[in-house]
Parts: sequence; C-alpha cells; structure tokens
Amino acid sequence: MRLLIVGGLQGQIGLATKIAMERGAKVSHATSIEQALATLRGGAGADLVFCDVTLEIGELVRGLSAERICTPVVACGIGTDTRRAVDAIRAGAKEYLPLPADPELIAAVLAAVADESHQLVHEDEAMSAVLALADQVAGSEASILITGESGTGKEVLARYVHRKSSRAEKPFISVNCAAIPENLLESELFGHEKGAFTGAIARRIGKFEEANGGTLLLDEISEMDFRLQAKLLRAIQEREIDRVGGTKPVKVDIRIIATSNRDLADAVRHGTFREDLLYRLNVVNLRLPALRERPKDIRALSQHFARKYAEVNGVPFRPLAGATERLLAGHAWKGNVRELENTIHRAVLLATGAEIAPEAIRLPDGSLVSTAPAFALQNASVQSAVSNAAATTRGLIGRTVADVERDLILDTLDHCLGNRTHAANILGISIRTLRNKLREYSDAGVPVAAHGEQRMAG
Repeated sequence: MRLLIVGGLQGQIGLATKIAMERGAKVSHATSIEQALATLRGGAGADLVFCDVTLEIGELVRGLSAERICTPVVACGIGTDTRRAVDAIRAGAKEYLPLPADPELIAAVLAAVADESHQLVHEDEAMSAVLALADQVAGSEASILITGESGTGKEVLARYVHRKSSRAEKPFISVNCAAIPENLLESELFGHEKGAFTGAIARRIGKFEEANGGTLLLDEISEMDFRLQAKLLRAIQEREIDRVGGTKPVKVDIRIIATSNRDLADAVRHGTFREDLLYRLNVVNLRLPALRERPKDIRALSQHFARKYAEVNGVPFRPLAGATERLLAGHAWKGNVRELENTIHRAVLLATGAEIAPEAIRLPDGSLVSTAPAFALQNASVQSAVSNAAATTRGLIGRTVADVERDLILDTLDHCLGNRTHAANILGISIRTLRNKLREYSDAGVPVAAHGEQRMAG
C-alpha cells in the first residue's frame, strides 16, 4: 500500500504518517497539489491520497482525472467540519477523515483500499488446482497469461501471484487496455515528454516505469491495437521503453502478467493479435474456471459477500437459507463472480427475515433468479450429451455393471465438457478414482473427452 499525504494536515501529518506506517503503508509527502501531481507524474505512484481539506480538493481530483491517474482521494481535516466535509465529497473525495487521526479508522480506510477488493475466497478443488500452479510459478520471472470468462477474478489472481512473488514489496500496477482510447494507450504505457503532443503539459512517467521493480498487469490485452503490440513486444524483449516524444530508451525491470477473456490463439488466426507477442506473454497460462465449474465456490463466495455487504450497509448479517444455497448452485452465473457479488449485495438489502430467503435473490430488473441449471443447456453439443445420457439409462437391461459404469462416467465427462473435477463432483467419486478409470478406458482404446471438449464419435 502506497500512501501519498498532501498538505500539512493542520500539524497532524506526523501522527497520521506514523499510524499509516505502523499499518504497513509506505508513505510519501507533498506540500501542495502541484507537487502531488508532479510526484505522481514522475512515477512514484500511490494507491491512496490523503489530502488536507483546506486545499482545493476539486483541483486535485480534476488534475488526477486529466492525467488518467485512478487514485482515490480521502479528505482530512480537524474535527467534524460538516461544511468542508460535504464540499470535499462533492468535489470528488471518496471519504472525509476527521483529525486527530484515530488509528482504527485509518486502518479501516487503508484496508478498504488495499485488501478488501482483492480477497481470494475459494473452497472448490478446481480453484485449488489453479492456485497450486500459481504458487509454483509465482517466484519465477516468467510472464503469465491469465485467461477466463469475464468476471471470474483474473485481476484478483494476478494480485495473488504478485503477493507470492519476490517482487511483493514493489509496485503492482494495472492497466486496462480496453478502457483507454487507442491514441492514449501508448502514452499511458510508456509515458511522454513535455510537448510530445497537444495536452502534454509536462513529462509523464508511464506505467512501465511506475511498475519498475514490480509487476505490470496488462488487463484485457486482446483489446490492444495491433500497431502498439509491436512496441509492447520490443519493451518486453529488450526490457526498455521509449517515451512518446523521447530521444533515448529507458531501462525497466518488470514482470508482466496479462489477462484476456478471449481466445488469443483464435485472435492470432484472425490477424488481430501478434503470434510472437502471444508466445512472449503465454510462458505460463493460468486458466480461471467459470464459476459454474466450481460449485463449492458459489457457496463460499455467497457467504463471504453476505457478511461483507451486511457490514458495509450497516444491516444485520443474515445467513443464506438452505433453499437459497440450492438456488444459487443451480444458476448459470454467466457474469461469474462479479454477477454473484452484485446479486448477493441486492439480496442483503432486500432480505427481511432471519435468513436470506430465495425471494431475495433477484436479477437487476427485479425478476427472480432462475433455478434451472442453465449452464448445462448452453449449446447444442451439451444438449446432445444430456440426451445421450438419458438414452443410456433407458437401455440398461442385458448390460454389465462395468459397461453401465463406463458409459455413465464418460457421458458425465462429456456433459462437463471434459472438466474432470466437475465430473467427479457430480459422480460422487474422488478425482483420483476418476482419473484411474479414464486411464483404464483410454488404454482400452475408448475415446475420452479432453478438457473443454467432448469425445469424437468412435
């Protein structure tokens, strides 16, 4: 956690700094808004800004916005000056922190920024397998590509890898390649010199330099312009970048993590993504399973979000009713963890009884969440697998138990599109037993579905 304190905080700056550092923050200071902006432009970076409420909060917020620096601002002032607190919030501050500083309140503010939004909650074996691989490669310098559907928690996993790496004490910098216009992304990544283009009023250090010594996350890398991909490839290969308008290269020492919710190999085939860049990024691939592929996590995350949003909204904590847990387990969750979080947040606000009942589980339009396991009926191939399984159960007479067991296992694996962990959960057997059975069938020449596929007709 990097904290930038702006202004003198009416003589309380020393105490605020001491408390923040005791809570693990790395603190830097700026005497004015101009100096604060210059510090951030210069690449020092900050995860949070405490700003003296007597300064022009609006000027700081507008300056950060103009520089596309996404750092939350907390206004600080002596006592509970209601007028100034309201003005600061209206100007764009996220919170108002009264001084003298209360250690627990500062700790809560730091935790809200540093930890709460990046917690990794899991119980399912499918997620455990991903984290085991992440643990194995975190200490290396290898580039990592994290893939998975939208909302599965790719940035959360990237932060987990950073925390487990030898660079954990250095910056973790994230760039959303899909959210920044193409004509600005180069400057955002590599920085620019004063006068390099209209609006470049001062030298600006880019994300590569800001992440120096640490980790740079390139979120949704598939959305990057093809022309810029060549410059990114050079930066990764040479470990140096060229600022826009610069005259000499700048050396950088970073670890690259990239994420994508698209098939980059398919993008290569369509000519929208460079194959050589994919090879550079995809040294290790961490595929995050969709939430529907890790049913135990639905329950664990639901309980976590129920407790979290009860506390955030100041309402009593209500556990999930058994019927509610079954309803959540049967839903498709096309938006994955993000959709589940929003649904539980709504449920916390709508619930009225001692528990969160199924009636509180609603979609944004107010309709009830479907109880049908929609993920099992998403495409024709899966529907075909379900039909085949039903036909099998109607023709059991005259067949051996071993034959029936084999067909049940293989049809269930087809139903799960090759996901061994999910198939084992449905069958009620251990993953080791399932793998042994599949090895036995494969050795006998029986086709077995690969991950993400179904068996070819034999």
